[in-house]
Amino acid sequence: MDLWRTSELNEAGFSDRNIAALVRRGVLLRLRRGCYIRGSTWAAQKPWVRSRQLIAAHAHGTLTTSGGGLIYSHASAARLHRLFLWDVDDRVHITQRQPPSPISHGRDVVAHSRMLKEDDVTLVDGLPCTSLEQTILDCCLMLNYRQALILMDHAFRIGVDAGKLRDKCKALAGRNGVLSLRRALENADARSESPGETLSRELLHRLRIEPPELQVEVDTVEGRHRMDMAWRAKKVALEFDGRTKYFDYAPTDEVIFRERLREKALTELGWTFIRIKWRDLFQEHEFKMRVLRVLRKAG
Repeated sequence: MDLWRTSELNEAGFSDRNIAALVRRGVLLRLRRGCYIRGSTWAAQKPWVRSRQLIAAHAHGTLTTSGGGLIYSHASAARLHRLFLWDVDDRVHITQRQPPSPISHGRDVVAHSRMLKEDDVTLVDGLPCTSLEQTILDCCLMLNYRQALILMDHAFRIGVDAGKLRDKCKALAGRNGVLSLRRALENADARSESPGETLSRELLHRLRIEPPELQVEVDTVEGRHRMDMAWRAKKVALEFDGRTKYFDYAPTDEVIFRERLREKALTELGWTFIRIKWRDLFQEHEFKMRVLRVLRKAG
């Protein structure tokens, strides 16, 4: 895992002065008090991998100082479960039975105290964390609606037990954040494949634009192609071109080449494309005018 506690580095022959020098040179990076990682390893990781690495660093760094009983929860559990999170900080969330001492955790740790049932706890990557359903509830209670919807869409996509979620939700009447949780649970759609697609769908709904069909498949001379969302009768497709769509699954040049072939084949069949980037989701008036203009032109 390339993580070392200070004591491990000392045992390997590195003095505190050596460690400090390695940190200054970027050979080592201090992730938290008493825990380090190779600088080259950290630099090569994607943001969501770094977020999980910070959780691993907390577990590694507290191995000899924690009395046990710590459960990773909330956003940290969501990251361990590989759930989509958007615009959420990297603080480590833990849950334990007893209220923590004000000085027992660092500023990068959020400690929660409560009793968890046995079936609300599981192991992910060897670390104890809240179950998938409990994690979703905890997160949605502290997130805003759009953040909660992104999380819920992905949870539905990976097969969360929706019935169990609804049962748990019934017991949360009056809790802060329960309205966002219930809205997200009601409006979640497993067909949204990325945070950008979820936010695009939410924005279209909020702007009261005719809702498109999601994941529309069309046969062309280049084969069957699938569009993020489309108004099939008007032959208008809306595609979200976020960086993660290109960088997660295949080399950029290969993906773009296939996208161009697909779009050319669909254009020959009369399809029009609206391509959305992250910045378009926060320029709502321009987004609305652009989409409505294309839909009206398509008749």
